[in-house]
Amino acid sequence: MSRVLLALGMFAATTFGSQLAHAETPAEILATFKTEAASTAGFQGFNAARGETFFKSKHGGEWSCSSCHTDHPENEGKHAKTDKLIKPMAPVANAERFTEVKKVAKWFKRNCNDVLDRECTAQEKGDVMSYLLAVGTKQVAAPAAIPAVIESKPAATLPVVATKPAVKQPVVAKPTTTKPVVAVKTSSKVESAKVAAKTKKCADKIVTPKQAS
Repeated sequence: MSRVLLALGMFAATTFGSQLAHAETPAEILATFKTEAASTAGFQGFNAARGETFFKSKHGGEWSCSSCHTDHPENEGKHAKTDKLIKPMAPVANAERFTEVKKVAKWFKRNCNDVLDRECTAQEKGDVMSYLLAVGTKQVAAPAAIPAVIESKPAATLPVVATKPAVKQPVVAKPTTTKPVVAVKTSSKVESAKVAAKTKKCADKIVTPKQAS
């Protein structure tokens, strides 16, 4: 009995150790795509935003990746043709995703043929996987908002109002007030005296003939 238990323990330990040795993580699988893509000229790494665009776009065919997996891969999807329910693709909602190389290879082969009618390149696989790993972690760069083109209305032109010239008030020259010359009336006595003096002078000038001889 003890030998049997020992044999079972050794078998379990060997099996478990073998599973750990071949255990795969999404990061390890992504690293294999990176190694493959690195041999391609111009490779500059994977991009989650580019992977999102690829995932949600059609590529000349009837379907896109999101046709079955929806635009929100953290949610459950449905096959576009058979209506079969599909577990979430994003590891944040389904921890089993991208943990086995064979399943990952099978998934990409089937879906790339459906969407592209060919196999995906290592660049495309790495971009899409980077996007799915980033869903729910705020690592996907939000696409730049396209500003709406607002038609500017021309400024309203105010009508030109002709200004009336200022009315000049006629300058009215005020006539200079001439004070009336008031004749000074002299008293009758003064006038009489003056007349008498003049008469005397005239009388003195008149020389009679007799007085001259």
